[in-house]
Amino acid sequence: HIFREALVNRFVIDATLIRHEADLYTDLDIDSIDAIDLMDHIKRETGHKLLAEDFRNVRTVQDVVQAVWQKMQAAG
Repeated sequence: HIFREALVNRFVIDATLIRHEADLYTDLDIDSIDAIDLMDHIKRETGHKLLAEDFRNVRTVQDVVQAVWQKMQAAG
């Protein structure tokens, strides 16, 4: 939910394009600077910091959701 809002409001991405399997880079046109901004936004909203290595293997919307979920689970 937070992630979808960020993509729509911060990156002006059409909400209909945001699906679990959507590729951040090819489908949603996120570039490396946007990815850094997105990681910062996630930290501010969730309190969980995604590191560059966490984001390295992220390609899809579902990958981001999974990475945040793993951080939240690890934090307890």
